[in-house]
Amino acid sequence: MDKIRIDDIEGRIDSATVKRPLTDAISAANVALNYYELAPGDSFAYGYHTHESQEELFVIREGRVTFETEDGEVAVTAGEIIRFAPGEFQQGINKGDERVVALAIGAPRETGGSELRRECEACGERTPHTVERVQDGRAKITRCLECGDETGRFE
Repeated sequence: MDKIRIDDIEGRIDSATVKRPLTDAISAANVALNYYELAPGDSFAYGYHTHESQEELFVIREGRVTFETEDGEVAVTAGEIIRFAPGEFQQGINKGDERVVALAIGAPRETGGSELRRECEACGERTPHTVERVQDGRAKITRCLECGDETGRFE
């Protein structure tokens, strides 16, 4: 048995105001677990994405998240859970005025590869992207794989 206090886990630089990776802290072997707090405008991910072999569940504890999906937008509020199968594109964004508190659960632990898409102003469309650490790991950027432009910075 392992037990942790979520607030004791150090956050990491991410697209969310607060992201605490809980997987290793709780010694989970077969599932990925992350705690999130999204300020207005924050997202669970750096863009519209999919995981090749991992299903994801988002448990919304406080607030309201709007998920962009292949079938359109889906609102998920406190007390609700949404699941995405492996290969389904999605991105959850806090489009409201209140903070969102949520848990993200992924199984299996490894994603089997991911594909990330973001709007690229230079290309004029949503394109494949990568996420890179910069400034000696103190920040992350998203970079268009088609033209090489930086499209986002997260500190």
